[in-house]
Amino acid sequence: MTEALVPITASTDRFVQTVKALNDTEVGGTTLVPPWTRGHVITHVARAADSLCRLLTWARTGVETPQYASMDARAAEIEAGARRPAHELVADVVTSAECFDEAVRSLPDAAWNCEVRMRTGELRTPGTLVLARLRELEIHHADLAAGYGFADVPPKAARWIIDDFVDAQRRREGVPPLRIEATDTDLTHELGTGGPTIRGTQADLLGWLTGRTIGATLSTSQPGPVPTAPYWI
Repeated sequence: MTEALVPITASTDRFVQTVKALNDTEVGGTTLVPPWTRGHVITHVARAADSLCRLLTWARTGVETPQYASMDARAAEIEAGARRPAHELVADVVTSAECFDEAVRSLPDAAWNCEVRMRTGELRTPGTLVLARLRELEIHHADLAAGYGFADVPPKAARWIIDDFVDAQRRREGVPPLRIEATDTDLTHELGTGGPTIRGTQADLLGWLTGRTIGATLSTSQPGPVPTAPYWI
């Protein structure tokens, strides 16, 4: 069950190297998710690891342990840490990642079948919950706008993130019909019927589906511009 930690560790290492290259001024720079600065994004990645540890505690103990005390508390934690010096941000990401790794490795066999509820309301067992960490790392690494883009996300990780996104959309009501087709891999997905087909590279589809790009590099089967992607999370 811990094999998922291999790509997560590699993703963490790449994220940490990018953060280490930033100076105290640069961590206050703009990102793909304004008004968050790089300091906000980095702090969020660290606190998100803590939040997943709480859910793993729920799985291990059977005692309901919310991912976050509240959305206000989540926002306050991010804001409180966003303006720290670069070296403190690096240390925070490393320490929180180590705690997450240990929480996964120490999870007893029975806990892997326990369902826990994420802040979005969706139920997950630890198997997919652990891989949600890969999503956090890769998408927010691109969010830093510090030399790592969606084209740098390993294809296997990008594919899992897109698959996970589509699975989540299928569980929601009112999602407009849509078909996506990657032009450089065999990835295809369809939500409902009768919607437009959006085509582009897997990396460009990832950027669009997560709301980070507007789809300028994509094509659509219907007249007009590429529509806005369904709500991400």
